[in-house]
Amino acid sequence: MCVLPGLVDAHTHPVWAGDRVHEFAMKLAGASYMEVYEAGGGIHFTVAHTRSATQQHLLAGLQSRLERMMRAGTTLVECKSGYGLEMDTELKMLRVINSARKSLPIGISATYCGAHAVPKGKTMEEATQDIVAVQLPKINKLMASGDLQVDNIDVFCEKGVFDLNSTRCILQAGKDMGLNINFHGDELHPMNSAHLGAELGALAISHLEEVTDDGIAAMAKAKTSAVLLPTTAYILRLSPPRARDMLDAGVIVALGSDFNPNAYCCSMPMVMHLACVMMKMSMPEALASSTINAAYALNRSQTHGSLEIGKQGDLVIINAPRWEHLVYQFGGHQELIKYVIIKGEIVYENEKVLTL
Repeated sequence: MCVLPGLVDAHTHPVWAGDRVHEFAMKLAGASYMEVYEAGGGIHFTVAHTRSATQQHLLAGLQSRLERMMRAGTTLVECKSGYGLEMDTELKMLRVINSARKSLPIGISATYCGAHAVPKGKTMEEATQDIVAVQLPKINKLMASGDLQVDNIDVFCEKGVFDLNSTRCILQAGKDMGLNINFHGDELHPMNSAHLGAELGALAISHLEEVTDDGIAAMAKAKTSAVLLPTTAYILRLSPPRARDMLDAGVIVALGSDFNPNAYCCSMPMVMHLACVMMKMSMPEALASSTINAAYALNRSQTHGSLEIGKQGDLVIINAPRWEHLVYQFGGHQELIKYVIIKGEIVYENEKVLTL
């Protein structure tokens, strides 16, 4: 048996993942992410369904997906809102995340992502004003009263979505509330998001497929972590993030599943495998990026991400002669993971795996 720290999924949207198989077919036929988005699909499709869904329905779906993640070895996960794009639904999603935190043993870091897209019928400027003047003050009030727990703020900084100035305005407002900055940047176009994140003292920036050399240097200097998402590059047929350049420059590199309707993956072992093959990471680098570095990206590295005295007892026990089999056996984690342990308690036992 091999013992590893519990895996951390540092980027996921698990609250709603409706049936978007038709969009997968569009992408296979050559449609880009923004072409699907502009056609009314993508985020907007999910927004419509999330707005109409009950809180109970969303919670049941989230609990099911979080349980799948636990079975794959994840013990701490970031859960984002972002499929409401207006006050009531964003709050509904954040309340669902808080309910899941109370009902499941898996650790959850909650992220407000009201700037995931520009709502239909609004300009970017109007959406920014609504978030800064209406949504964030309401969230701040609920946090102060203890009715809501939110840890991070996210913005999709991208051409045709939120530009650099709007992103700065929203992120700064969230930071002023005490939220950690952890946002989408430099995914489809070089937006100078890395420079902005470094300037604002961002805890993490995700995606970064189009980051520049100067942006990498700025992140390394600011100790802003890069949350790389190989599943997104894989499904969208993008050039993979430049993990080697970031590691060589001293950037703290984390990995995440980017679980959402666009990248439907619940397994961090599969993410680690893709990172090694697509982004030329070594297996030890992939493990560190899925444990201690991913915990850093969620401001939890003092309590999670490694097996040390004084930290929370999260670990995964696998039935293999070497821990590397968790990465090497692509999709084989279902037969390798024997126990998942959170806070010293067994939360999952795979009875199909024999104990050596």
